[in-house]
Amino acid sequence: MNKLTHLDATGAAHMVDVSDKAISVREAQAWGKIELSEATLDLLYSGSLPKGDALAVARIAAIQGVKKTPDLIPLCHPLMITKVSVEFERQSGAVGLAVSVRCSGQTGVEMEALTGVSVGLLALYDMVKGVQKDARISAIELRRKTGGKSGDYRAATDKD
Repeated sequence: MNKLTHLDATGAAHMVDVSDKAISVREAQAWGKIELSEATLDLLYSGSLPKGDALAVARIAAIQGVKKTPDLIPLCHPLMITKVSVEFERQSGAVGLAVSVRCSGQTGVEMEALTGVSVGLLALYDMVKGVQKDARISAIELRRKTGGKSGDYRAATDKD
């Protein structure tokens, strides 16, 4: 990478012109977690939280986050997303959240996957804060991406 693509010749921010890029299938998966006490995890997974089904709310929030990415991240292109999947993993002292995004387009979906994870975890925090205010969101990262000119990427932390 020789230059920052979101800066023009004068150094001003601009949206990158992707009109000359080939349309290809682009996929990305991002991951993050929210650290919770075992008592909160038990309430979450038994459906006993005062606010209701937190995982269902977080799943919809993650999907909405993906769809709203260009409204939240100024230089992101609006994309025709063709698939979003949201998966939760109960861990010792945490819930992991993976968001996978796919589209056929001229630019990647990494920001959409990362935004989906961020919004999903924020919604989960909102649902558990009544029983655990010190819940901690962490480790948000791009786990993998495929498609596009820059090729495939896989983080060292990607276990699949």
